[in-house]
Amino acid sequence: MIAHSDSERALKSQRMVLELLQSDMPEPDYTLKNELDRWSKFVDLGKPRFQSRTEPPADLSHPAIAVNLAACIQCTRCVRACRDVQNNDVIGYAYRGARALPVFDLDDPMGDSSCVACGECVQACPTGTLMPSNGMGLIKPDKQVEPVCLYCGVGCLLTYHIKDNKILHVEGRDGPSNHNRLCVKGRYGYDYVHHKGRLTKPLIRRDDAPKDKVGIDAVDPNDPYTLFREATGEEALDKAAGGLRKIRDQHGSSALAGFGCAKGSNEEAYLFQKLVRVGFGTNNVDHCTRLCHSTSVAALMEMIGSGAVSNQVEDVANSEVMIVISANPTENHPVAATFIKNAAHTPGKTLIVMDPKGNPLVRHGHYYLQFKADSDIAVLNAMMQTIIEEGLTDNEFIATRTTGFDELKEHLKDYMPEKIAPICGIPAETIREVARMYAKAKASIIFWGMGISQHVHGTDSARGDLAVSHLGPDRPPRHGPASAARPEQRARGLGFRPDPDVLPRLRKC
Repeated sequence: MIAHSDSERALKSQRMVLELLQSDMPEPDYTLKNELDRWSKFVDLGKPRFQSRTEPPADLSHPAIAVNLAACIQCTRCVRACRDVQNNDVIGYAYRGARALPVFDLDDPMGDSSCVACGECVQACPTGTLMPSNGMGLIKPDKQVEPVCLYCGVGCLLTYHIKDNKILHVEGRDGPSNHNRLCVKGRYGYDYVHHKGRLTKPLIRRDDAPKDKVGIDAVDPNDPYTLFREATGEEALDKAAGGLRKIRDQHGSSALAGFGCAKGSNEEAYLFQKLVRVGFGTNNVDHCTRLCHSTSVAALMEMIGSGAVSNQVEDVANSEVMIVISANPTENHPVAATFIKNAAHTPGKTLIVMDPKGNPLVRHGHYYLQFKADSDIAVLNAMMQTIIEEGLTDNEFIATRTTGFDELKEHLKDYMPEKIAPICGIPAETIREVARMYAKAKASIIFWGMGISQHVHGTDSARGDLAVSHLGPDRPPRHGPASAARPEQRARGLGFRPDPDVLPRLRKC
């Protein structure tokens, strides 16, 4: 079959469709990038001949998103963005014929709906039906800035649209961690930048308000100048550097220390530790992630030879079975969770959620193992016992790439699922079924979170996740976000012997 898209009949049909759509367009514009106008101009379409239908009123109930259904052309991009990309299932398509239109939940006002304000629908809308509130989409920006979002560790790429040095609105960029997707914080959490209480100039303590005479409690919260005065950036840097240098010279390097922040980028963390080690002359430098995920880092170093996770979240697209244990990515890392939800709704893939308390990801899972609090190690050991007992292990991989398997096998004899079921609250058959499914998959991936790492036995829990990932056949170990350790507990887990060609590079890093 040969189709001609530029024939006279095809072009006439295109113009007719565009003219019918334009006849329902309102007089005011809601966006500077209206795709309908662009295509109408492309085919040299003039003013439409048809009478406009009665359009629904605007919905301005949401604080961040304006809904102007008068500009809607029923393309359903917003529906697909909400359902297929973000998997939030808020936007649907209701009614019939000329009354058909997108709705939120049960045709509720958007501000009253279950919308989480990810803004994916706004980014997908071609006509301005869904736009940033307060008409921000109609202001032409002076410039665009492309930063990395620092709200969490996903690493989403952003585009700031800026006018007069103020952020108008934010769009997602196609980065490896987000592929244009954002969450409510990344897309709308920028108003603090312009908050009136935010300091925009460096302040230095006034000479007539010394610390030993005037305490910080004397500061008027509405007037920081009771204790401080404005200064230039150069003066403030000289003051800070001079004070730190004075402490170092008078009391030695050990009198100084630095504590980094997880909101900084890898480059910023590198520069910070370089400042402490070289500038201060001390190794007293630490980072908050070492505390919250120290258990993960220790277990990863012990069992795979590297303190970093082996895969990014997007790799769920290449996995048949996904386990999320003691983590709530839907609320803590919403963009990363979208990839997990996308995979869960893909035929042939299975999502297993293991958590003592429910979380929104359970709705998308095929299995939910709600084990009793503090019994995660028992469940993981029972899964490993099942994999070994039923001969589902990759014996060649274990023989050539791991250590301590015989000790692990001996340790697991007391962890029969039937014996563990009363302890963890999960039926023995369910434990066996999940273990079989994970072990038999061609590619599997495990994600864990703070529910694993924030325990006195967090390292053992992380070891359990890693050990399960080593046992299955025909695949390299895959593991995800994170949890640290006591060397004497090593016999409980399964060590991983890195590739000899890779090990020198890991040590160098």
